[in-house]
Amino acid sequence: MTSSIFSQLVLPLSLFIIMFGMGLSLERQDFARVVKYPKAVTIGLLGQMVLLPAVGFLIAGWLLAAPALAVGLVLLAACPGGTTSNLIAYHARGDLALSVTLTAITSVLTIITIPIIVGLALATFKDTSVPIELPVTRMMLTLFLITLLPIGLGMLVRGWRTPFAQRLEPKISAFGAIFLGLLIVIIMYEQGDSLLGQLVSAGPSALLLNIAMMIIGFLLAVWFNLNDRQRASITVEVGVQNSTLAILIASSVLNDGTIALPAAMYSLAMYLTGGSFIVWRRWQTRQQLAAGV
Repeated sequence: MTSSIFSQLVLPLSLFIIMFGMGLSLERQDFARVVKYPKAVTIGLLGQMVLLPAVGFLIAGWLLAAPALAVGLVLLAACPGGTTSNLIAYHARGDLALSVTLTAITSVLTIITIPIIVGLALATFKDTSVPIELPVTRMMLTLFLITLLPIGLGMLVRGWRTPFAQRLEPKISAFGAIFLGLLIVIIMYEQGDSLLGQLVSAGPSALLLNIAMMIIGFLLAVWFNLNDRQRASITVEVGVQNSTLAILIASSVLNDGTIALPAAMYSLAMYLTGGSFIVWRRWQTRQQLAAGV
């Protein structure tokens, strides 16, 4: 991004606050649920940590000729779920405990996996005649400071002052939604004259990634005979990622606003598909109740 103050200070600080808010919604039991729901958690992790990046690479290679956009789409696919996925899972009558558990675990794992996957994307899509320098140490430190640290602090506050945490968390979630909207506007503005062409390139690929992974997540859950609420959560967790984190890495660590564009487009797409999924799930639930299921 053009403004170093925004990309190096405002954006990281805002994401720190957002992830702190996510920590306020978590408890230690959320990490221990892997023992209680081993099959469901394993399937969710398979979808998020393995299939999602693989599909991201396939779509990027198929639809995105611009290397920066291709790297941006893979970066997005490498990111964990976030508070948005938990919110959609809740309103879609999913298994909220499973959704939160997957978000918590992937937020920890991606500190290691994001640098690896982004490094592969840079080696695959960027101009090989130009030396590739991925700041791995800086990226891992950044991920720790804006994901694991604030989540841990939020969990400490929840354990120390639970009523306060429960009152504060919705306010931070609202801030996160407003900030994401502002972030999308800034990214689009900075693209200038090239915005329309970039939108035509990045928009369909971001939407396809979102829809394809929601379908894959749902089919995985059906294939392994998970219950109805678990299917809903797996669908959302595999299909909805933390686009704000992808934007921060692109602008603050990789210093390339174009890489952030797929995540900005994805942010719009996930509310459309997530909202549609909520409507469908509520209709399905009413039908099941009417049928006495």
